[in-house]
Amino acid sequence: MVSQLRIYTINPGMMDSWLKLFEESIRPAHSKLGMPVERAWVNAEANEFIWVRRFKNAEEIPGKQETYFASPERKALGDTPQKHIAKMEVRMIEPVLVDSPD
Repeated sequence: MVSQLRIYTINPGMMDSWLKLFEESIRPAHSKLGMPVERAWVNAEANEFIWVRRFKNAEEIPGKQETYFASPERKALGDTPQKHIAKMEVRMIEPVLVDSPD
């Protein structure tokens, strides 16, 4: 299993509308198409939205992303997501701990 750590810098004043868009449209579409969102956070100080989505392996990512961008759900959003995002960083990550001790 691999994941993508995605760090989006959201345009000033748009975090609330981004969170609504993500929860109502983007996240459900990802789940429906087999790219579950594991976690999401906000770094308010830096105006960042940080999220992690999971894949079975790195080889399936291009096909899953192509399917997502071709989906009716994503097409219906038009350029709305891009209008929210000032900067985007994507990093591949793999788990090293199964359970973290508390």
